[in-house]
Amino acid sequence: MGKMEMITNTSPRKGVNNVHPTPPPLPAKAPKYGRKGIFMSKRSALTRYNSASSTARDLWDSLFDGGYRADVTIKTDYGGIIYAHANVLGMASPVLRGMLKRAKGFGKKRSISIHGVHQDAVRVFIRFLYSSRYEYEEMKEFMVPLLVLSHAYAVSSLKRVCEQQLEHGLLNLENVVDIFQLSLLCNAPRLTLISHRMILSNFKAVSATEGWKSMRNSHPGLEKELLESVIEEENNQKEKIRKSKERKIYLELFEAMEALVHICRDGCRTIGPHDKDFNQNQTPCKYRTCKGLELLVRHFAGCKLRVPGGCIHCKRMWQLLELHSRLCADSTSCRVPLCSLSYIAVISRKRSRNKARRTRSSGKYW
Repeated sequence: MGKMEMITNTSPRKGVNNVHPTPPPLPAKAPKYGRKGIFMSKRSALTRYNSASSTARDLWDSLFDGGYRADVTIKTDYGGIIYAHANVLGMASPVLRGMLKRAKGFGKKRSISIHGVHQDAVRVFIRFLYSSRYEYEEMKEFMVPLLVLSHAYAVSSLKRVCEQQLEHGLLNLENVVDIFQLSLLCNAPRLTLISHRMILSNFKAVSATEGWKSMRNSHPGLEKELLESVIEEENNQKEKIRKSKERKIYLELFEAMEALVHICRDGCRTIGPHDKDFNQNQTPCKYRTCKGLELLVRHFAGCKLRVPGGCIHCKRMWQLLELHSRLCADSTSCRVPLCSLSYIAVISRKRSRNKARRTRSSGKYW
């Protein structure tokens, strides 16, 4: 017998009412502000999440602007000084972390140097390490130094932002050569491909810019590679156009062959087999070349210069008949005029050419 049965079977004490008390209400569910709350349909959860994120970023910006208990001084060009915090710099960049370990300073403060770029660009870079924020105008003005700093100090998030901004509007014909060279140095393959395509597509305009002239003096080997790429791209475009024209001609010939068989077998509009009566309410033909082919057939039937080479229209008709005879699977039952005769003529010409070729190869001319 279990414990619950023992408690139930025992008689209550005197003066005690055997009534269970009402349990308290369950606590209300706490609102979810985590990652799942972003995709909820309730606008309140989304607003609170964004508000918290914005507030946190404002706090990080205030920490950087105010320099509260800053323990690092960053020296820039022309005597500029930026105050920062070692913990933030070390967490954001492994390169800065190594520099801080080797840095020397008085007391608890340490000093590092970032030279070679404008002081304002260094300030935008350090601010991004705090709150991942940037202004579009600042990004537009200091795009090149920010890309260099992000690669040099291994800040992948800033490097990704620079690549996206360049891809979506900041890359233009004036800076594309500089960005192309920089992307090769900074190991940015996607940016290299995008800038390379822009150079090939607008080579005439790009080759007249100051960036191209500067590259010609400093990196003549790179200029040679770009010129070879331009020539190769032009050849590829010509080959693509040639194949497109060949495909177009092939489709036109294929449709002409289909229309020729259709006219000679079924008849179309006003021309067709002699044993076929045309219906007045005949449906429109689906072949685009059928009308022109009808005119060509009518001309071929009444032309006085029907021999190949005597008339350009008849020559075209002979070419169509010969092509049909090459492609026809059953020339004996085919209703196209001269199909079997043309087939025989083709075979005889082929045999004569083969015989002449064998004769020349053997050295016997009589």
